[in-house]
Amino acid sequence: MKFIHTADWHLGKLVHGIYMTDEQRYLLNQFLEVVAEEKPDAVVIAGDLYDRSVPPTNAVELLDEILFKINVELNTPVVAIAGNHDSAERLSFGSSWYRHSHFYLTGKLATGLQPVRLNGVNFHLVPYTEPGQVRQLFDDSSIHSHQDAMKRIIGKIEENLNPNEPNVFVGHAFVLGGSTCESERTLSVGGSGCVTSDLFAPFSYTALGHLHSPDAIRHDTIKYSGSLMKYSFSEATQRKAISIIEIDEKGSFTHRERSLTPKQDMREVSGFLEELLDPQFYEKQKQDDYLKVTLLDEGSLIDPIGKLRQIYPNVLHLERKIETVDQKKLRQFSSIREEKKSELDLFEQFYTEMTTSEFGTEKREAMASIINNVLKEEGQK
Repeated sequence: MKFIHTADWHLGKLVHGIYMTDEQRYLLNQFLEVVAEEKPDAVVIAGDLYDRSVPPTNAVELLDEILFKINVELNTPVVAIAGNHDSAERLSFGSSWYRHSHFYLTGKLATGLQPVRLNGVNFHLVPYTEPGQVRQLFDDSSIHSHQDAMKRIIGKIEENLNPNEPNVFVGHAFVLGGSTCESERTLSVGGSGCVTSDLFAPFSYTALGHLHSPDAIRHDTIKYSGSLMKYSFSEATQRKAISIIEIDEKGSFTHRERSLTPKQDMREVSGFLEELLDPQFYEKQKQDDYLKVTLLDEGSLIDPIGKLRQIYPNVLHLERKIETVDQKKLRQFSSIREEKKSELDLFEQFYTEMTTSEFGTEKREAMASIINNVLKEEGQK
């Protein structure tokens, strides 16, 4: 059997004040082309179809359009779960009759935990659920963490699991060893939001969502597909992919990836303002990409973001390197007035702590003159 593993579409995502819906539509149309070409036996979506529990209307319309094309027009079964960004109740709507067209969407966890069986493979669908909800569902007061909850859920699945058949776990979780980024909502405080990889040992393949990089974890059978596209500048260097899984009747599988090409990439650029506005530089750039720009200039600049957006219309974030360095030094700055130093020495130490500029002879002489005049006016000299 062949299936496509994807997750974290985050439809309706707002990045630095801009909705990504058009970009998502562009990539999902490429996804449809991959489905048509690969002709999988199923498409598996491991949570976070939407970016929020109440998504904007155009995001709902886009999901409806894409799932209809996959499930009805391409006649491909869909196996999907809710993630921590989704509304379990909203995604559960219609699930009872979705199954008649081989559309298996599980929004809320139920005690039954019956697998979806397609072409001899058992898909165990476990939507994102808070530990408190699992505790109440199973009437088990010992459940306090995500680890406790997942262990209880998988224990329930194992009661009826046939180890002689291929079993695929579809979930949305932070497995220990995975690496996070800014656009992934924290599941819990401290380590209680994590689960250990050994819990998934009963399954031939574990198809996960939540972490946005396909390289988030290195494991033989546990895989993150990664997000549909980059959703923060912390993901700027991440690659994005969808996973193609071919699994046999014994549970052995092969794993390969296919990439989607965004219309506008999300990148970080740094340099001096004059350099970035130089045609010799920007003509080699894809100017409409979503950019985070770090300027290396010292001193004041007049409307730098306005000038940059004349060339790069999608500058989403601008910062000064000197300001970030200065802020770091500011956090490290401690009181020095206990030391026996002159006003000029105190100012020089303050200056070097707060800026990256050199406190040269000219500045020292100018500041000495100012301090001397002030002290004279105050009658201290």
